[in-house]
Amino acid sequence: MEEDAACTGFFAPAEEGTRACLDAFRDGGPIQWVLGHLFEAPFNLVFALSDPSSWLAWTQDFSEPESKQSLVRLIYYGASAELFFVLFWIFAGITIGGYFSRRFLWSIVRGTESTMNVIGRVAAWAGLLMVLQQVLIVFLQRIFRVSEISIGPFGTTFTRDLSWYSEELKLYNAIIVCLCVAWTFIQGGHVRVDLVYSAVGHRTKRAIDMFGSLFFMVPALVLIWLYGWFYLWGSLISPRLGADMTLDTLLTRSRGVRWNVETIGFSPNGFDAYWMFKVLIALFAVTAMVQAVNFFWRSWLEYREGELSAGRYLDRDVLGDEDAEKTANIH
Repeated sequence: MEEDAACTGFFAPAEEGTRACLDAFRDGGPIQWVLGHLFEAPFNLVFALSDPSSWLAWTQDFSEPESKQSLVRLIYYGASAELFFVLFWIFAGITIGGYFSRRFLWSIVRGTESTMNVIGRVAAWAGLLMVLQQVLIVFLQRIFRVSEISIGPFGTTFTRDLSWYSEELKLYNAIIVCLCVAWTFIQGGHVRVDLVYSAVGHRTKRAIDMFGSLFFMVPALVLIWLYGWFYLWGSLISPRLGADMTLDTLLTRSRGVRWNVETIGFSPNGFDAYWMFKVLIALFAVTAMVQAVNFFWRSWLEYREGELSAGRYLDRDVLGDEDAEKTANIH
């Protein structure tokens, strides 16, 4: 039994038939498991940054076994406890730095909010594309009786049935839903059910915001990421790699891994790139989680600096209409 094997190395077994002492320590119980991962996380971060080929070699050449193993490592560690504790170390480092330097943490908050605003504002243009494409489909189908559209701006012709373009409209809607969430959160556009929030003081509000971001938003988004990550790769490669498989098992199966992008549509001539929706699920989890953590830092800074700091450096859109502004403030 592996659990009964002696340990001869700290991070990796030094002798055949033995196990790493850190693995043995982590198997001692839940507290040891957490402490072991916390201790190992900085070393994992340094190793990943110093040896990117171990998980990015597949982007250059996918024919070699080592390249396939690098892809398998990316898939495994992309939803692993090791990645979670690495991100926890980064979060803790920034938070500790912000404790000693508010200017440093404000720069992180402002930079993150600016990035999320740019992503959301760009993604929001998908709504205009969706409307224009729908109008074009109606005119071509009902008036000109066109059955397909060909596009060839760079010398290669892309021809699809009108039903393909009609189903593609759902992709524009998904882009808006998934990539505008963080931006809408910054703008205060999400509908809230307020029971006690408006009746309490500034510091209590910030405490509620900090608690909600860490204990409601982050756990929910972690679950979405864990399911969405393997759901995404299940539509891009074959055979499917299960979340319950160990790294050694995945590396053993890596020789048979090949690209197999899912192109199954709901209708014979309909939209056949539904794997893009799965990419958007992963992007939604990432952007929303980044904003959840950033909201914790903003709330913490506003808690420390008092009521005059509420909304400091907040880059909110100006609607240019008084009634629309009042409606946005109500929400």
